[in-house]
Amino acid sequence: MKLVVDANVLFSALIKDSFTRKLFFEERLEIYAPEYLFEEFEEHREEIMQKTHRGESEFWEVMDILKSRISVVPVSEFEKFMEKAKKVSPDKDDAIYFAAALAIGGAIWSNDRRLKGKTEVKVLNTAEIAAEVSL
Repeated sequence: MKLVVDANVLFSALIKDSFTRKLFFEERLEIYAPEYLFEEFEEHREEIMQKTHRGESEFWEVMDILKSRISVVPVSEFEKFMEKAKKVSPDKDDAIYFAAALAIGGAIWSNDRRLKGKTEVKVLNTAEIAAEVSL
């Protein structure tokens, strides 16, 4: 199953060794993210470290582990889908996830209820993904 992970799910996986983090390593999942997502996390590194109670080295260690499971979708691959994504997305800030999902032919992994119910792109929360892979 191809999934574009949103920032909140990635943040959840960074916070603690949780079920969300375990799902990142489920072999039946192909996890993708728009390239800007990691740049944004690195820009907000200090804030994230404070909220997660992690030191610099632990932050990078966990981030590297998560990055090893996430394929980056370059802007050049999804920019042609941005207009359609902006029309579909209920929030302009989330349009990038819709564009990336359209580009890879996958769904979005998000726990944001506002994104649900779109026919153009399937949006699955963590529990739905777990059910799909029978965990």
